[in-house]
Amino acid sequence: MTLKSTAMRRFRMILIDSEYSPCIQCAILVLNKSKFMEGVILQIDFTKIESMTFPGMNNGTGMMSARMYNDESYRIIPTAIHPGGSIGTHKQESGDDMNYIISGTGKAICDGAEEDLKPGVMHICPKGSEHSIINTGEEDLVMLTIVVKK
Repeated sequence: MTLKSTAMRRFRMILIDSEYSPCIQCAILVLNKSKFMEGVILQIDFTKIESMTFPGMNNGTGMMSARMYNDESYRIIPTAIHPGGSIGTHKQESGDDMNYIISGTGKAICDGAEEDLKPGVMHICPKGSEHSIINTGEEDLVMLTIVVKK
């Protein structure tokens, strides 16, 4: 394993340990030095966004539910992959895909490297990489997905 691939594996999986709530910490991590930090205030009320259910997302298995916010700079998606479900392997083309795990257990496979997913862990799939996410547990795998478009 090269130094570059070792560093990328560490970059893709970050354990957030903070006094802030996971979503606030995630937002600080993602939005730092962005238009949000330049005085533009944006509030996203996900309760006003229709929940969608997808069968076999990206040729995966089972079902997932999501509420999607999408603009020219960001895609922010509270997601639940239901038991037995997965998001199939796909290439990240629009930007880095960051998935903060809120509850449940799963597995991510990014460029062939497997990572265990559990609450408090963030899986990051860099732009240009391929990944899939699999719910390995008996309850929903709930995560907040943020894509910063590049």
